[in-house]
Amino acid sequence: MVKNYNGFRELKVWQFAKSLAVNIYQLTNQGTFEKDFGLKDQIRRAAVSIASNIAEGDERNTNKESVRFLYIAKGSLAEVVTQTIIAREIGYLSDTTYNRIIDECSIIGKMLGKLIKVRNESNQ
Repeated sequence: MVKNYNGFRELKVWQFAKSLAVNIYQLTNQGTFEKDFGLKDQIRRAAVSIASNIAEGDERNTNKESVRFLYIAKGSLAEVVTQTIIAREIGYLSDTTYNRIIDECSIIGKMLGKLIKVRNESNQ
């Protein structure tokens, strides 16, 4: 019998990041955000990059390689936060939506930080 391999899909941080990307896609299909192709594309690519780099890092052969991709995911998370701030300041997001996204990003950031710490400690 073949064991079902879920790998990175079992990581809570990946699940949260994937959910954030889905939320960003849905959000940017509405209102004035939908017509701003530049910002819409940028925030979508950054959001997808978070989950993608978590997945890629988890599939690497060493913790050192994994950590490198987790740091890239953190960088993409910072991009999403920045673009979310800009979107709110130009009137694309309500305060409620802004706060929800920022809260999600904060949770993901903390989870990434813990995972990086654990994988760095495993290197030594």
